[in-house]
Amino acid sequence: MAAPCRRMATRSVLHFLSSCSRTAARYTGSRAFFSASVCGATVQTINVVKKATGPWTLMAAVCLERLPVISADCNSVEQQFKEMMNQMELEKSVMSDHELRILADEDKRLRRQADEYDSDEEGGSKDQEILWAQDLEDIWEQNLKSFQPALRVRADVDKDLTSPERCLADSLILLAEQQVGHEKLWMLPQTQWQEGETLRQTAERALTSLPVADIPTTFLSNAPCGVYKYKLPRAIRTETSVGTKIFFFKAVLSDRAPCAAAHASFQWLKKSELQGFLKPEYLKKVNRFILCL
Repeated sequence: MAAPCRRMATRSVLHFLSSCSRTAARYTGSRAFFSASVCGATVQTINVVKKATGPWTLMAAVCLERLPVISADCNSVEQQFKEMMNQMELEKSVMSDHELRILADEDKRLRRQADEYDSDEEGGSKDQEILWAQDLEDIWEQNLKSFQPALRVRADVDKDLTSPERCLADSLILLAEQQVGHEKLWMLPQTQWQEGETLRQTAERALTSLPVADIPTTFLSNAPCGVYKYKLPRAIRTETSVGTKIFFFKAVLSDRAPCAAAHASFQWLKKSELQGFLKPEYLKKVNRFILCL
């Protein structure tokens, strides 16, 4: 009985070892195939990226926005709602300190007329002049008459497209006149990407290249908010130069911008005014990330 049992055990061990060797061979082959596939996919991806970006000129542009400085005028619905809320607030509010003082002063007058007023209650001298609440209102009324608020609409400034102080109740977008091929076009400030810098750095350089003093800006993101691409005419198109891709970055004016010269090559425009300066396809891309606040 021992011999048959020994033979059966030997067969089981040999079968187990042969299974392990086949499994290892399959794993080695699969790993080699997987590595080869990954390397091939990586090389193919790099080639695709090079093929997609190689013949294109990369540009970065800045959508610099001056946010509203003053509140906009209320329309009819907003005006009605404002009056309703003011009336509700007046009805539900408590008296202010000044209103309580008016009531106290009225009570003093009535007691004086009835000879029930004692000046010692005030804790001051009899010759001390009393300043009534009504006297304060008269002083405040005179100060209000002498106050001259700034004009909300300034026709001379609003007509100056180069001034960042125009249309204070609206958002303004900075446009610059730039040379594109053989013609000058109004566009968002842009410049060509240089090797070794990020697109955000290229966008910052586009602003510093403008013929004006430093413009205080705050960029909203390191990532572009839009992209626009166009192809060159077939007559000048080559294998290494097919067209241009422009990546847009959002930024806001963080402080008062310096005034420009009389014939400056840039303008501050409202969104509704861009149509008269930008190309239709370019304007379609820009309108996607410009909000009217």
